[in-house]
Amino acid sequence: MNKIDILKRLYRSYTKNFRYKILLSLFFSLIVAGSTSSIAWLLDPAINKIFIEKDQTLLMVIPALIIIVFASKGLSLYLARTTMLSVAEDIKAIMQQDMSRSLISADTDYIDDKHTGKFISNLTYDVSLITSLVSTTILNLFKDSLTLIGLLSVMFYQNWKLSLIAIIMIPLATFAAKNLGKRIGKVSTEAQLESGFFNTHLIEIFKNHQLIKIFQQEENENSKLTKIINKLRDKTKKIGFIFVRATPIMETLTGIMIAALIYFAGKLVMSDELAVNNFFSFLAAMMLAYQPVRSLATLNMGISQGLSAASRILPIVDVENKIKEKDTATKLLIEKGNIEFKNVIFKYEKGNTEVLKSVNLKIIGGEMNALVGHSGAGKSTILNLIPRFFDCSEGDILIDNQSIYNSSIFSLRNNISLVSQNTTLFDDTIKFNIKYANPNASDEEVISAAKNAFADEFIEKLPNKYDTIIGEDGVRLSGGEKQRLSIARAILKETPIILLDEATSSLDAETENKIQKGLSYLTKNKTTLVIAHRLSTILNSKKIFVIDNGKVVSEGSHDDLLKNSSVYKNFYEKQIRKE
Repeated sequence: MNKIDILKRLYRSYTKNFRYKILLSLFFSLIVAGSTSSIAWLLDPAINKIFIEKDQTLLMVIPALIIIVFASKGLSLYLARTTMLSVAEDIKAIMQQDMSRSLISADTDYIDDKHTGKFISNLTYDVSLITSLVSTTILNLFKDSLTLIGLLSVMFYQNWKLSLIAIIMIPLATFAAKNLGKRIGKVSTEAQLESGFFNTHLIEIFKNHQLIKIFQQEENENSKLTKIINKLRDKTKKIGFIFVRATPIMETLTGIMIAALIYFAGKLVMSDELAVNNFFSFLAAMMLAYQPVRSLATLNMGISQGLSAASRILPIVDVENKIKEKDTATKLLIEKGNIEFKNVIFKYEKGNTEVLKSVNLKIIGGEMNALVGHSGAGKSTILNLIPRFFDCSEGDILIDNQSIYNSSIFSLRNNISLVSQNTTLFDDTIKFNIKYANPNASDEEVISAAKNAFADEFIEKLPNKYDTIIGEDGVRLSGGEKQRLSIARAILKETPIILLDEATSSLDAETENKIQKGLSYLTKNKTTLVIAHRLSTILNSKKIFVIDNGKVVSEGSHDDLLKNSSVYKNFYEKQIRKE
């Protein structure tokens, strides 16, 4: 989007709802402009009536008026700024909500394609630049433009010839600021990238602090972080330097202008074309005009920063999910829970390699089924296609003869529970993490789910039991304990379809035996699809699908596959040797 389109979009989506508050700020800005102009105008009668004509009646009036004018200016400026600050913070919150909503509902591959740190930078660094655009830049545009118009009116009223000389400065200052504005937009984008790298690296350090220590990489990580911090510092400095670069330009232009005015004003006074009181009033107006001219001249830089940030934020807000349901989507109704893959081909969007190649398989409802194969064979991809974390490139997936692509996504996922090898937990209580599957569940149901997952036995030993805070990603729990919480969460959801992706990978043999009993109870009359390398899980499955190089190469019971599948036999023998 170009700058005009970005501005239109920001107005339409964000500032339009606050237009009355912005107009109120404009009204206060009008008072500021009028007050500032009045200060310059009052110098004319003050000098003429008090100092030249020595009028006693105005000796108290004019100073009182000056106090009133300054007080009006200060109060109006305060109200204008607080109004715009309120608007800016409201817009910031709405924009962050829109971005968060978009990211939460975004497709899995969109989130995976970009590091978390980059999104955090968008949510903080970029949004702050837009807040500044609204709170400072827009206000200054109103306030300083009106003030400049008022002061120019006073200047032309006092002497039009000197005014023409003075306004030459405005296009010169604007031209200089325009060039600086182009640079500020480019450097702001570079600074945002460095901010993203900084956030990314911090997250990596916090997540992998034990790994860093065991491999003694503290110095290397400190060195990397120092380089990133220094780059971010340099970019931030560069932005500041470009902003202050306007100062010597403006000071030089102002000096030239004042020198020229004194020269021409002197000639006019000597020729009696200009009275001294008119000159001082003109000079005051011109000096007061310095600040709004300087502000307006640098306005382009603030706008460039804000628009540059908006160009990075709006694509996130507007991201269109590829995983979406049809307008004619219907509610998925499950009776038996049969799942069928029909000629399913899958390849990632950024690559042409087929991860799955014409996969055909039928999973009988109410039974436990297993996917077996070497790492990278395509097992997890098959699992992820069922709840539509990804969509197949070709083919169809049916549940009880209903295409999942003709069903609503909510009704599909509402019937599926997933326990993954990468256990995801929140930095909250144990109760919260289990109830995440069903927020309306009672405490008794939570405890029952924990018992069926054999998690209750370790929970009861904790100081606060179910109200224990488990830390970021369950850092205060062991791997096996985290897995059991994840399984308890799936039990609580009570869905007809259960997907287990290496669900018992972090459990010791004794704990796994307990959980297998719990899973047997849980999966009774439910469709369960398991990915596991543990023989105990495979042996409990009614049907085993052997996946090799993205294809289903054989299927059947454990005994049948030992006789008829060399891939499965090889896999089985490796497991025997491991155990």
